[in-house]
Amino acid sequence: MDESPRRATFVRLPAEVQRPFQVFLNGVEQHEGVDFLVRDGTLVFERELAREKVGVGRWTSMVLGIAGSYGKDDAVDVVYEREGRPAVAAKLRFEELPD
Repeated sequence: MDESPRRATFVRLPAEVQRPFQVFLNGVEQHEGVDFLVRDGTLVFERELAREKVGVGRWTSMVLGIAGSYGKDDAVDVVYEREGRPAVAAKLRFEELPD
């Protein structure tokens, strides 16, 4: 069993995002209190999320069709209303919380 400490990840909500809103991780709806918490305009996931880091060599090989992208690449999207219309904040940036 893995004994390493769990790392949390936070996602700062854009200023225009107001409740009610929906949160999606990799296209799957997440639920407040179960999958994440909201603290001071930030979504807090009690697990580590990651973005694939693609270097120049890897990027070039993907463009040329030599290799694909197989790394972990989580995406957090938030659906909300802006001026009475649906809006989406897509692929929001996230970071690990400091120790």
